[in-house]
Amino acid sequence: MNRVPLAERMRPQKLKDVLGQDEIIGDGKILTEILKKGEPVNLIFWGPPGTGKTTLARILAREFNADFMEISAVTAKKSDVEEVVKRAKTNWNLKIRTVLFVDEIHRFNKAQQDAFLPHVESGLIILIGATTENPSFEVISPLLSRSRVVVVKPLSKPAILKILKKACKEESITIKSDAIDMIAELSGGDARSALGDLELAASLSDNITKDVVVEAAGKKLPGYDKKGDKHYDTISAFIKSMRGSDVDAALYYLARMVKAGEDPKFIARRMVIFASEDIGLAGNGALSLATACFQAVERVGMPESGLILAHAVVALSLSKKSRATTDAWYKALDLAEKTMNEPVPIWLRNAPTKLMKDLGFGEGQKWEAGFHLDKNYLPDSIKGTKIFKLS
Repeated sequence: MNRVPLAERMRPQKLKDVLGQDEIIGDGKILTEILKKGEPVNLIFWGPPGTGKTTLARILAREFNADFMEISAVTAKKSDVEEVVKRAKTNWNLKIRTVLFVDEIHRFNKAQQDAFLPHVESGLIILIGATTENPSFEVISPLLSRSRVVVVKPLSKPAILKILKKACKEESITIKSDAIDMIAELSGGDARSALGDLELAASLSDNITKDVVVEAAGKKLPGYDKKGDKHYDTISAFIKSMRGSDVDAALYYLARMVKAGEDPKFIARRMVIFASEDIGLAGNGALSLATACFQAVERVGMPESGLILAHAVVALSLSKKSRATTDAWYKALDLAEKTMNEPVPIWLRNAPTKLMKDLGFGEGQKWEAGFHLDKNYLPDSIKGTKIFKLS
C-alpha cells in the first residue's frame, strides 16, 4: 500500500502540467513570463486551499535551480527562521539561490515579517508566500511592495475532472462517470479535497459508484477545517445570525470559530464589513465599534480578544439594520459602469483659465459652506436619477 497521499503523488512537477490556472500560466501570463526571463521575483500567492500554491512555489524553485526551503507560519519558531538565514548565506557563497516558501504567511505577526525584510531586500532570500487571506491586510507594506501578488483562483469543475481522470488513469482506478462528477462537484474547486475523496472511495471499493462516493464523503473526519467548507459555512451562519438579530446564534457561531482556532482578525474584519453593509445608517456608531473591535483584537491577542469580539457581536446583533447605503452603492456602481463616458456638466467642472470661465465652466460656484445651486449635478443623460433611498 502506498503511504504517500494521492494528492501528493499527483502533484505536478512542471508549470505546463498545472491545470486550471490559465490566467497566470501560459504565453504572456505572469508565471510563464517570470520563468522565461530567468530571474526569480518575490511572490505572494493569494487564493483558497487546494488550488496549487505550494505546488507552484516548488515548481518555480526547481526551474530556477534554487535551494527550496519550506516553513509554515503556524508552526515556525525563531530557530527555524535563523536556520533559513544561515543556510541562505551558505548558498550565497556557493552562488546558489535560496527560495523560501512561507505557507500561511498571514499568520506571521509584524515583527516576524519585519525579520525577513532585510534578507529579502538584499536578495539573500527569494520569498514566496502563500495566503488564503487578503495580503493587503495581512502582509506588511514594505514586504508587499517588494513582492508581486498573484491571485490563484479556485479550480473550475472541468479542471477538477481532468485532474481526477488523470489520477484514475495513472492509479488504475475504476469509477463511474456520475461518481467522478459528484466528487468534482463536492470539491468546491479544491483539487486536494477532490483527490482525497477519490482515494478514500478507492479504498472502499474496486468499482466506485455514487453510493461509494457518498459513503466516502460521510467518513471524512468531522470538525472545523479552517481551510475547508466548515470554515465558510460557519462564518456564513455567523453573519446571517447577526443580520437576523439572533444574539444567541451569533455568539454560538463565534464561540465555534474561536474554539477551532479561527484567526480573530478574520472574524473582526467580517464584522467591520457587516457594520456598513447590513447596519449602515440605522446605527451610525456600528462601524466605529466594529473598527475599534478589529484594532483591539490586533493589539490584545487571544484569549482575551474573545471578550472583545463577543462585546461587538452582541452590539451589532441588537442594532437596527438598514441596507440603504449598500443598495445605493451597488446601484451607483451599476449606473457608473453604464455611463462612464457621459460628460460631467460644464458648471461642475474646474475653470482654471479665462476662456473656460467664459464658456461657462464652473459657472455660479462659490466656496461657501453648505453652498448649493438649484441645478442638475448628474450628467444630462441620467438627470433626476435617484440612487439613494432612505429605508
